Amino acid sequence: MGIHHIGLATHDMEATLAFYEEVLGMPARVCETIQPETGGAIRHAFFDAGGGELVAFMECNEVAGVAPDFDPGINRGLGIRGGMYHFAFAADDPAALVKRRDELLEKGVSVSDLVDHGWCQSIYFRDPNGVQLEYCCLTAELGPEHLKGRDADAWTRWSRS
Repeated sequence: MGIHHIGLATHDMEATLAFYEEVLGMPARVCETIQPETGGAIRHAFFDAGGGELVAFMECNEVAGVAPDFDPGINRGLGIRGGMYHFAFAADDPAALVKRRDELLEKGVSVSDLVDHGWCQSIYFRDPNGVQLEYCCLTAELGPEHLKGRDADAWTRWSRS
């Protein structure tokens, strides 16, 4: 049925609200505060990513077991270079992707040049938490030719493990 939501972390809910609502145009649909039994507070916000899917952020304040200085950017915290962990939002077509890039640049966001992957095109940027984000659009109808790099035997062994 698709993704209901993806949950991420922030140390600055106000900056996250401003970025996702004002820069990306994703309105907040739920904002709540959770009071864990062990103390502290968790601010929780869900943003409308379109298609009934949401992106959620939690800001933990004095919550037991949550280090106050963890890296919410995921990749840096794991010591992984680049954007191994990232989240891609859909763009309708290459023209919409270029328009989105221009809008992000106008709002002061550092955005990559357009990247042509052959079957899709993308732009890359980061949110205020250091999370790698992408806008992507398909430029080809996907078919068997797009599976040519797949090792069928390895895939079968992996899927059974």
